[in-house]
Parts: sequence; C-alpha cells; structure tokens
Amino acid sequence: MKKFSACTSILVGKKASLDGTIMIGRNEDAKAAWPKNFVVHERGDLGNSFTSKETQFRIPLPTPSFKYTATPEWTDKEGLFEEDGINEFHVAMSATESAYSNDLVLGFDPLVEKGLNEEAMITTVLPFVKTAREGVQRLGDLIAKYGTGETNGVLFADDNEAWYFESGAGHYWVAQRIPDDSYAVVANQLAIQEIDFDDSANFMFHPGIQEFVNKHHLNPNPGTFNFRKIFGTADRSDAIYSTPRVWYGHKMFSKAIATNEHPEDQDLPFIMKADQQLSIFDVQNYLGSHYQGTQFDPIGNGNDQLRHKYRPISLAKTQESHILQMNRPHSNDIHWLAMGVTAESSYVPFFADINDTPATYKRGKLPAQLTSAYWIFKHASVLVDSHLHDFLPLLEDVQKEINSDAITFINKMDLQIDRQKKDWSTELTQHNNAFAEDVLKKYRKLTLELITKMTDYSPLNFNTDENL
Repeated sequence: MKKFSACTSILVGKKASLDGTIMIGRNEDAKAAWPKNFVVHERGDLGNSFTSKETQFRIPLPTPSFKYTATPEWTDKEGLFEEDGINEFHVAMSATESAYSNDLVLGFDPLVEKGLNEEAMITTVLPFVKTAREGVQRLGDLIAKYGTGETNGVLFADDNEAWYFESGAGHYWVAQRIPDDSYAVVANQLAIQEIDFDDSANFMFHPGIQEFVNKHHLNPNPGTFNFRKIFGTADRSDAIYSTPRVWYGHKMFSKAIATNEHPEDQDLPFIMKADQQLSIFDVQNYLGSHYQGTQFDPIGNGNDQLRHKYRPISLAKTQESHILQMNRPHSNDIHWLAMGVTAESSYVPFFADINDTPATYKRGKLPAQLTSAYWIFKHASVLVDSHLHDFLPLLEDVQKEINSDAITFINKMDLQIDRQKKDWSTELTQHNNAFAEDVLKKYRKLTLELITKMTDYSPLNFNTDENL
C-alpha cells in the first residue's frame, strides 16, 4: 500500500509567461502544524562534507559552497529539508515532488535505504551549481552513484531555461527541459513521458537507463520510451489522489484541451500550451486552488461525497509554498514565499540577492509562537477556518491588498537597481525585510479583527424574547 506523500508543482517557460520570466513553484505538503524558517546561507557555510540526519547518507562537498536562500524545517532532528532556494549564480531549485515507482522496476533496482533523499537534495546540490543544467547533472550523478530511498521529481531553473528531473528507481533518472512556450503541472506521479535520447538540448538521463530497461524487459511498448509508463504507477489511488490536480491545472490554463479530459485520466499530458500567457498571480492561484467552480471543491456547494472525493491542491498540511521567478530584469530574480496554507496565506517576494531575512521569518517552533512569520500566517488561517464563509472575504481583501503592494514594491526596486552603479545588496535587504514585516503587520491586524468578530459567535449567547 502506498504511503501518500504530497506536494503539487508547476513550471512555466519564459514565452509562456506574461512578462517573459521563468517560474517554477511548489506547495510543500507534509504536516498541518510543522513550522518552516526562511534563511540565507552565506558562501562557504557548509564545510567540506555532509551527513544526513535522516539516513546517515554521507558525501564530500566541493568548496566553497555558494550563497543561497532556503526554507529548512524548524528542527533538524529528522533532517534539514531545505526544500527550495535560489543561489548566487541565479540557479533555482525546488525539491521534491514525491512520486512512486512500480513494483517491477523496484524489483530490479530497489530503493536505497541510506541513499540521497529529499531531506538532503537542496543542501547537496544547489550551493554547488552555476546553471540549471549543471544542477540536473549533479543530482543525477549523485543518485546514480549513491542511490536514493525515494521516488521524486525535482524542479530546476535559471535565467535561460527550466528543467524537471525525475528519479524512477534506486539509481535511474531522467530530466526534460520545459519548452519556452509551455507549462507543466505535476501531482505525486511520475510525469515525464517520451524520451528522445538523441535530443541532448531537451533531455538528460542516466547513461545506462536504456540498457537497464531492455535487459529486464520493462518497456510495455517497445519502439517507444515512455518513462512514466515504464517506471511509474497508474492505479486507482493515483486516479483519486494525483491526476485530479493535474486535470484542474489544465482546466485553469488550457480550457479547450481540458474539456476532453477527466479528473481520473491516467494519460494526461505532461507538457501543455496555455490559452494565454501566465502571470505570477496565475501561478499563485493554481497553487492556492481547491477545485473552485467545480462540484469537487471541499468548501463549495457540492454534495458531501463529491466535495471530498479528490485531494485538493491547497490543503491544511501545506507548510510553505514557493514560486522561484527567474529571467527578470537585471537578474533581479525573486523567491516568492507563502507560509502555511497557500489559499489562506500571501506570497511575499524576496529578491534572490538579499543578504538576510527578517528575524520573524527565521524563527518558528513548537508550540506555536506569535513572533514567528509561519505562526502569524497560520493564526489568521485557523481563525478564518472557524467561520469560513463569513471570514473568507476579510482574508481575501487583505490578500488582494498585499498582491497589489507586492507589484508596486518590486517595480520600485527594479527602478532603483537601474540607477545603482555599485553593489546594493545591503540596501536591498533592508527594503525587502521592511516589506516582509509590513505584510505581517497586515496579518496581525486581520487576526485582531477576526477575534473581535468571533466574540459574538459564542454558543453561550442568549436572545431574550421581546414579549417577556
């Protein structure tokens, strides 16, 4: 039986976006109350070796490590799980989109108990690469050499291109470049389909993968090489848990094609063309979605069975959501970060070249503490949930205001960097941290308003009969 992991991912090529940027994003889903921190690692912070607390996986590291942003767990007791970041050479990485390999493949190449897993991937790859393609190759080489104990998808991007990487067993992997005019959405299944082994510009792979598949008679359709069909799964649990989220992404962005798709289709295409170019808010809306406008929306008006039939994209177990926006003017790339439940939080833009993050974003532990960004967002989310249909409009007003403010802030910083003739990372950090703190002020104000309104919802209320 599958042990369900979560996450939902999206990748957008530069000609598929409204402003020519490349976007890779993902919801990190695991636990409903498990704080994340947001940090900047300075160059040289990591030393010359790494040992995983989760698996005891140990490797030497190149030196020096490059500066990078990351969102580690509040405690490293079970490992770092740094999950997402942009390094000083403007390479972005998000790890991982959990997936599953079929039993036949795993019979010949089992998962490696002490291999390289999600917990360590950002830490051992992102600080050591200068392009997205280098990131794919380094991760692939590490998995081929040391193995992995999980089946995963990993997102890479730089200012030129985006890549999606998938491991399909203990050691074998492939990666596909996202075409500039296309997008892809992924949800806990192996997604990559036909591999063109002669197209090195758009595909990368373990050098022995064809020999491995042929030797063990793993390909159900000889003459093709569909990675998803050879290595992946397509069972009933996939149809309920994973494919509906892909279907909904197609429904949002490619309506004509989605008309002929069904939420439980097992052959939904990986690479897609959108009806129109996608903005940063389109990507945010996808990651914050829950089948709105359909009978499957868990907070909608459908019957109870349909409302809870499929696993939504945004859910209570989201720890953080991020969009890494690349190929911006002057390489002024942005690490967008939403703490907690995506649908009930706000994405805060952090420029990749900042030197530090606010103290509120670097703290957060158990039990809850309201001096932590994670818990400030979660506090508002929980209060909204208590009377959802009454309070959701109040939250949405704040979200809209912050979205507008974010674009104004980014534009202001872009104009200022135009005028700079020196390194201004220190000044940029001060401006960025001030904006991030202003967002938290708005959420604190919202929580006070919600608490005030909730005081009259007590079951101990009593209305006196006017005739008495």
